[in-house]
Amino acid sequence: MNDLDTREWLLTNGMGSFASGTVSDVRTRTYHGWLIAATSPPSGRTLLFSHLEASLELPGRVVALGTNFWGTGQVEPTGYKLQRSFDINPVPKWIWGEDDWQLSRQLLMPYGMVGEEGEPGRGQGGNLSHSPTRTLPHSDTFPLPPSSLSHRILIHYRYEGRDAAILRLRLLIGDRDFHHQQRATPELHFSQMLGQQQVCLQAINSGNFRTPWHLRWQKGNYQPDTVWYWNYQLLEETQRGLGDREDFFSPGYLTVALNPKDAVTLEARVGFPEPTSDILTSQTFAEALEAEQERLCQIFACGGGGEWRSGAGKDKETRRQGDTQNMGNIFPPITLSSSPPSPTWQQLLRASDQFIVYRASIAGPTVIAGYHWFNDWGRDTLIALPGLALVPQRFELAKGLLETFGRYCNYGLIPNAFPDVDGEPFYNSIDAALWWIETLGLYLEATQDWEFLAEQYPVVQQIHKAFIGGTRYNIQVDSTDGLVSWDTRGEALTWMDAVVGGQPVTPRRGKPVEINALWYSALCWASRWAEILSEQQPPAESTRLIKQARRYIEQAKQVQFSLQKYWNPQLGYLYDTIEPDDRRNSQIRPNAVIALSLRHCGFSQQHGRQILEKATSSLLTPYGLRSLDRSDPEYIGIYLGNSEQRDRAYHQGTVWSWLIGPFIRAWERFYPEEPLPFDWQPLLDHFLNDACIGSISEIFDGDEPHHPRGAIAQAWSVAEVVRHYRN
Repeated sequence: MNDLDTREWLLTNGMGSFASGTVSDVRTRTYHGWLIAATSPPSGRTLLFSHLEASLELPGRVVALGTNFWGTGQVEPTGYKLQRSFDINPVPKWIWGEDDWQLSRQLLMPYGMVGEEGEPGRGQGGNLSHSPTRTLPHSDTFPLPPSSLSHRILIHYRYEGRDAAILRLRLLIGDRDFHHQQRATPELHFSQMLGQQQVCLQAINSGNFRTPWHLRWQKGNYQPDTVWYWNYQLLEETQRGLGDREDFFSPGYLTVALNPKDAVTLEARVGFPEPTSDILTSQTFAEALEAEQERLCQIFACGGGGEWRSGAGKDKETRRQGDTQNMGNIFPPITLSSSPPSPTWQQLLRASDQFIVYRASIAGPTVIAGYHWFNDWGRDTLIALPGLALVPQRFELAKGLLETFGRYCNYGLIPNAFPDVDGEPFYNSIDAALWWIETLGLYLEATQDWEFLAEQYPVVQQIHKAFIGGTRYNIQVDSTDGLVSWDTRGEALTWMDAVVGGQPVTPRRGKPVEINALWYSALCWASRWAEILSEQQPPAESTRLIKQARRYIEQAKQVQFSLQKYWNPQLGYLYDTIEPDDRRNSQIRPNAVIALSLRHCGFSQQHGRQILEKATSSLLTPYGLRSLDRSDPEYIGIYLGNSEQRDRAYHQGTVWSWLIGPFIRAWERFYPEEPLPFDWQPLLDHFLNDACIGSISEIFDGDEPHHPRGAIAQAWSVAEVVRHYRN
């Protein structure tokens, strides 16, 4: 067992569906499987197809290629001992073999939007059907909803050896929510219907027909042979203190005769078989892989010369003087010269694309916060947007995301999450609205898209009015100092949002420092935008906007003056929160660094440098910033245990890799001539070779050696590396 490689891999389809597993091919999580389909994109994720248990019959012997942990403590079979290699690029590929034979397997999850541009199919249970919906804006980057949504995975085996062989593939399937394990019960049955080189499968649970799907194969003979496989053990879930036993149903197995150099392709797809489906051929997998690589190249301009530059397609003469002042390295040009980008950069861009998905309930683009278990979150989307969309110049995608979240602004708040079905979005965030303004500003700096500003400016006004007059959760600007405050017990409205037993672990009620830094930057943006829009209006409207601009700037000056309340001269750092009773929280947290990193900063050069010196010595690690100084009595250095223990450690010292972005931006602002005190190599090594190969974990232990924890692939973690790493 010491030889087992449990590093993970991830495939996604742009709809919320995914496939995931380990290098050694053993399942260690509830979230491992080959087809976890988003039945209500990107939600309703359901494990349908766990895997194929493979064995190879050679002259005189049968070789089992799978590896399973069982609840008895056994590992059986031990196919990992026959593994020769694993590679993630361009898709996961395993090779098993001995001296006289070799078998490879590749997996590919094609992009889920297929067919002609039009309306998305939303039918469930039966053939995909059409239903009216809004069209998705900005189709040149994020395509319009297609005529059908496809959730599928392709599996490709290739055999080489001295003798002919027989490949036997046993199906292991389920039908359960991706957060929970499946157990064999009398109420759960699976039906199967055989066709020409395909079998259609559907679960029936307590009389309810579940999601239909089918498996097709290029060649081979299928034999129904129903049996339950009981008591798989999921060791990662054991470690997390969660349910860790699983049963899978097997409806039968496929037998494929293989001569040397023969290959076979299979496809698992959600829905009933369609008569018009293409026949699987020896070229199906290669063609699908080529199509996926072409899709990525079209998005990211792979392989060309020239340069990617902010404001592409805009005449430089149209840029306003002052708009580009002090921009620093917000979106520095990425020069490709005459050669393609480096493999690491290409992998970073590919990783960034895994988080961009279509949400059916809003008929628009959104961002999965992390895999495996997160959905889309407003705050995470807006923080990640510059790295996911602006740096790679996916400007129409950025515009679509901003428009979507702006459209749902209510009570001056931007949704923190959308419902999976019709219903009210969740608005439990004080900062999502402010991050929306900050990110809108970065988009406008990159594109000079003043028409979009005119469309969205009413949302800016709505947010400002709500914060001034008061909105949900007692969010309101304090008229005495101009700072934003909130006070609702039992809620956690900032990014430090862990709640245990109905109580926030880090309450931060009152006036959090990064919230008011965002508020200051928002007022600066609003003032500038009112000036810009005033130049395009008739005299009466222009005068009104100029007055607005003056009011915004006067408020910004008041806020900048009041921000000095956060200065703690004894620590040379910022107080984290001014509490409702005016007490100061002096814990050293990374929120001060966030406050220094925004487009408009209200702190002096002297204070900024002192803050960064303290953050460097107390919070900086090779993988990001700690969420709490390790000398603090409340510091927890290891993120382990059951759900409650992990939640208590979540923001109490755990390292967050996304915070390296704010640190870099702050450093470049206050130490523009000094080298960055951060070595990229450990984080890049993690990206290329650790945890989820080809992505970046959500968090790391605060204590060395900083083991990766949490979600294996996190949007804002990847986005901030894309935003700042250069080849």
